[in-house]
Amino acid sequence: MRNLAFGLAAAACLLLSGCGYNAIQAQDEQIKSAWSEVLNQYQRRADLIPNLVNTVKGYAAQESSVLLGVTEARAKVGSIQATPELVNDPAAFARFQAAQGELTSALSRLLVVTENYPQLKSDQNFRDLQAQLEGTENRITVARNRYIQAVRDYNITVKQFPGNLTARIFGYAPKPNFAVENEAAISKPPTVDFAAPAPTPSVPPPSMPAPSSPMPAPSSPMPATTH
Repeated sequence: MRNLAFGLAAAACLLLSGCGYNAIQAQDEQIKSAWSEVLNQYQRRADLIPNLVNTVKGYAAQESSVLLGVTEARAKVGSIQATPELVNDPAAFARFQAAQGELTSALSRLLVVTENYPQLKSDQNFRDLQAQLEGTENRITVARNRYIQAVRDYNITVKQFPGNLTARIFGYAPKPNFAVENEAAISKPPTVDFAAPAPTPSVPPPSMPAPSSPMPAPSSPMPATTH
């Protein structure tokens, strides 16, 4: 009986491995890790905003509408509970993405306004905050791209045979993803036309030899002497 149970367990493991169960598990964990990094970077940006708004307010208090827009957009982001389960809810994920997009737009408008205040731009605290914000935006882009790729791999697995059967049995559904404006361009690998002839390097024409000096004209014959 023990040998039979062991054999059945081994057969079940092989069956689950062959039907994509292990791949789904691994890709699901990858999504959770990528999502956690996305949230960390978004939170880092949110933490920078109060100091940035206060610094700008010290030089450009009259830009109240722009400053209020950033503050309200940040509050809207904070009102959404970005839990790990959010990636399984397309509607909640869409609200999260829309809120982050509004905050990105509000920050862009704020930075455009600061161009009109030279004293603000020369403030060391503002320059430090701006540099931190730019670095955070770059890290957000990297984290989002990793999440996009992780979800894309997972969704392919749970939609293709035989992974789709395993996903249906164990309740794994496709997950929502971030929208990328130039996704078609990003997904398309660069193409190289191997049939095109290689460009020939431009070689300067060989220098012509300098013309040789003309041969001296033959001397005229000596006049004959008459005797």
